[in-house]
Amino acid sequence: MNYKFKTQPYAHQLKALKESWDKEEYAYFMEMGTGKSKVLVDNMAMLYDKGKINAALIIAPKGVYRNWYSQEIPTHLPSHVEHKTVLWTASTSKTKDKEYQELFNIDFNLHILVMNVEAFSTKKGLQFATKFIEAHKTLMAIDESTTIKNPTAKRTKAITILGPKAKYRRILTGSPVTKSPLDLYSQCNFLNTYLLGFQSYYAFRSRYAHMVSRNFGGRQVQIVSSYKRLDELSDSLKRFSYRVLKKDCLDLPEKTYIERQVELTEEQQKHYASMKQLALAAIKGKTVTAPHVLTQLMRLHQITCGHMKLDDNTVVDIKNNRMSELLDTLDETSGKVIIWANYIYDIEKIVKELIKKYGDESVVDYYGAINSETRQKNIEDFQNNPNCRFFVGNPQTGGYGITLTAANTVIYYSNGYDLEKRLQSEDRAHRIGQKNIVTYIDFIAPKTVDEKIRKALRKKINIASEILGEEIEEWI
Repeated sequence: MNYKFKTQPYAHQLKALKESWDKEEYAYFMEMGTGKSKVLVDNMAMLYDKGKINAALIIAPKGVYRNWYSQEIPTHLPSHVEHKTVLWTASTSKTKDKEYQELFNIDFNLHILVMNVEAFSTKKGLQFATKFIEAHKTLMAIDESTTIKNPTAKRTKAITILGPKAKYRRILTGSPVTKSPLDLYSQCNFLNTYLLGFQSYYAFRSRYAHMVSRNFGGRQVQIVSSYKRLDELSDSLKRFSYRVLKKDCLDLPEKTYIERQVELTEEQQKHYASMKQLALAAIKGKTVTAPHVLTQLMRLHQITCGHMKLDDNTVVDIKNNRMSELLDTLDETSGKVIIWANYIYDIEKIVKELIKKYGDESVVDYYGAINSETRQKNIEDFQNNPNCRFFVGNPQTGGYGITLTAANTVIYYSNGYDLEKRLQSEDRAHRIGQKNIVTYIDFIAPKTVDEKIRKALRKKINIASEILGEEIEEWI
């Protein structure tokens, strides 16, 4: 392909580009960790170089949309492409309004607007996106497109109406079918109403699902009992999509790292600011020990995770977005998943939520309070029971000596401070018996101690020993 890449593509990424770059609508059904974001950025640049577009609207969930702005576009967009990239925020200011206005300047830049999908449930977000698309020759892309799988959701309707106004349309997801094949309808309908050949969701459902009547609360409801003609549906998708799994990508690195940003709620922000002041006051002008500093860090870290331990050792729940981010991430992930959390309080909450959503048999836990016999049984269940999809534990207990190669996705709901435990916990999935590339996903609350902990671990820094060698205030 005669194109100057900023970062060299892997073989599967190059194939995806060759098959899709000039198509008006296309679906990148690429498993998490295979680099679908880079494919879209290169696709945008190619169309811009050919004079086909001068703008791109990228829509993504809250947990990843900032990554497009801070990481994906700066990393992969070729240097010769002059561009103006703006991140949408619900709040406004004179500076932000000026940024927005620059998106409508008449110049030779590629104008890129990155929005969170939740904005399309609001009149303000939809109006701005409409104005942007109508002002340019635009490529419109939905990252993690399962966020528009519900045909009756307000944001799905808004995005589907907006779609035809864009010259090019793309959807990206690693798991297009999270609950049922019917999830595909709205995603494909955004690309083009005629791709699947159905004018309504109900016609599509009738073709591919067996329905039965059930009585609920005195009224009769139609529910899906099973599916049919799935080979036909699969063949229909091949015309406008590219599907790749990590196991098919022989040239990928053995480990892939991804971050999901989790914004603090207003309640968390208030508690965090107060705790930060207390922590700084506690160490100001004093010679402090490593355990003392780590205690201050832990208090701040717990708040980013959504809880706070009081002086009497009771734990108070704080309204947060971390659990919903976990459930959204799992919706986008296929296969078995290891979930590591630093605090027992979080492990118990996670297990409870997973049982509620996926059933009793779907999850096993692993931490200090669980006896050794049950722990061993839980490992065996996770490795061998096809109905057991999630292993939830803390690295302090589960990070050493056990084999969890049934999973090739590992989520760090929260990180600890010990480098050795992080590295050991990573290797529970990445060891002999693992036949696939392993993807590691870190949940990060931006501009908090959460972020600093993760950066230190990535740089192979043991926080407990390093923190006293720096200005302590910098960490807090």
